[in-house]
Amino acid sequence: MERTFYSHGKLLLTSEYVVLDGAMALAIPTKKGQTLKITHTGSKNNCIHWRSFTVEGDCWFEDTLSISQHGIVSLKNTEISKTLCEILLAAQRLNPLFLNQVIERTVVTQLEFPKSWGLGSSSTLINNIAQWAAVDAFSLLFNSFKGSGYDIAAAQMHTAFLYQVAHETPSFSPSPLAWTFTDQLFFIYLNKKQDSKEGISHYKTKRGSQQIDFKYFSAISEAIIAVTTLDGFKTLVENHERAISEIIEMPTVKELLFSEYSGAIKSLGAWGGDFVLATGTAVEMRYFKEKGYETVIPFSEMCL
Repeated sequence: MERTFYSHGKLLLTSEYVVLDGAMALAIPTKKGQTLKITHTGSKNNCIHWRSFTVEGDCWFEDTLSISQHGIVSLKNTEISKTLCEILLAAQRLNPLFLNQVIERTVVTQLEFPKSWGLGSSSTLINNIAQWAAVDAFSLLFNSFKGSGYDIAAAQMHTAFLYQVAHETPSFSPSPLAWTFTDQLFFIYLNKKQDSKEGISHYKTKRGSQQIDFKYFSAISEAIIAVTTLDGFKTLVENHERAISEIIEMPTVKELLFSEYSGAIKSLGAWGGDFVLATGTAVEMRYFKEKGYETVIPFSEMCL
């Protein structure tokens, strides 16, 4: 018997950080994601032979997990193994029938994007495990990791969407983009993996002494969806960057790295790494490549 699950990667376009405090965010699932395939070998041995592969086809993680009434034990006991066991145990707590069959299983995960890109190698895994365990993916996330949960919504969505957390309950709705200027939107990879937990901790430290207008960011998110011109989009993006910059007391990525660039540049997710969104033509993207940023992806290739 074989079962396969799939989840999309994620990009957070607006309300980074402030989405944690109830601001409405605009997010987009990516075309690339992660698959999880389970095969039952038929052997009466309650264990999982787990292998995870990169987009290039290299096996970056391999372990054997033994399952019993006392828990889940990893053969290698690495930090990655411990995290995986914690996720599976959290799934068991949500659904006690999960993994209770005495049977040997082979699990293979396959990423469609480089792990270093920050597009959701963890969130796609959690959403896939939630589907396998027949549990709520948000509950599984909140029981094993921290965060707003927008990445779990992205794993499940097939179009851009608005996302908000109110009273610890996530809500999201599809918001297809009618932008006519997507040919002038590009994603630039900064080649600096950002620690989201560190970024969130920094934000929480800085926000404590401030009066933040979270409705302002919700309004920008809705305005960006409705904007009809590139100039209007650039203005909204620049306003958003300045507002977040003031809260976290960090310079914008444009001020820091690309001050002479004429277009707008938007940080995505935790500031300081992974991808940024830049406006401009394909010819203008040479600017980033000349500065050493080789990975430049058109909007149409990145986003669903």
